Amino acid sequence: MKLVLAPMEGLTDPLMRDILTQVGQYDWCVTEFIRVTDSLLPDHVYHHYCPELKNHGKTPAETPVHVQFLGNRLDMLAANAYKAVELGAPAIDLNFGCPAKTVNRHRGGAVLLDEPETLYAIVKAVRDAVPSHIPVSAKMRLGYLDEAHTLDNARALQDAGASWITIHARTKADGYTPPAYWEKIAPLKQVITVPIIANGEIWTVTDARSCQQQSQCEDLMIGRGAVTTPDLVNAIRQNNPDLGMNWSQLLQLQIAFLNGQYKTEIGLIGRYKQWLGMMTKAYPEAQDLWQVVKKIKTMPELLNALQHPLQ
Repeated sequence: MKLVLAPMEGLTDPLMRDILTQVGQYDWCVTEFIRVTDSLLPDHVYHHYCPELKNHGKTPAETPVHVQFLGNRLDMLAANAYKAVELGAPAIDLNFGCPAKTVNRHRGGAVLLDEPETLYAIVKAVRDAVPSHIPVSAKMRLGYLDEAHTLDNARALQDAGASWITIHARTKADGYTPPAYWEKIAPLKQVITVPIIANGEIWTVTDARSCQQQSQCEDLMIGRGAVTTPDLVNAIRQNNPDLGMNWSQLLQLQIAFLNGQYKTEIGLIGRYKQWLGMMTKAYPEAQDLWQVVKKIKTMPELLNALQHPLQ
């Protein structure tokens, strides 16, 4: 069973990957997408999205980090993928799932799911550009506005040389609204021979088992559930819903997050509040803490609020 930390724009950034892979036993994680248009990106862009490239493409906890690209220019995607590998990327992933309107308006992400031939061309161009030992994978949804091309898209990705396919079990039109239609992945397993990783609405061990049963996929990608419950991946791996960190351990994790590297203090505080808000879904203590910290604007005040319960 492969368990993967999902790429989520504005959420699983390098700092969050560092924290979550310290706690969770992931097989690999994937960067937020790097948008490719009409140029070869400079090194600093890669190191911004994936500072792990300076650590042999791994987080400090030694979890491999795959570099994800989004775009539609075959030549530029191929050139940038090659450069990422030169810089140390252990694998390349291609995003055909992003539902953001701005991205889709510029023919990136999920809008390409209406063009199976474009998916094929992009994956083939990247596959041909990078060394054969470097995996090239693709992430897709069930479709754009409907599921008319689901099988065609999966076949296109496979035929173009994708090493595996991750499928978010919703269309772009579905967005992130529950449920995820795990059962709609199962028919693809009958005809697609490369591995398929199922993704979407995995919040608990029970969800993970239901997803595996309905999708017929052993391998899972975990997104918002991984951020909401930082050790969820370990509970899934051990099939133990009662396995979990206590709140004191989670507080220490939050303090480590606040001591991490970030562009600005106010930005880090904002990211922390976003994370704490998500954890309120799983932990009553997070709800209490949220009431204390939601109006705090300085790091000393924030750290004091977190450290106080530990004293």
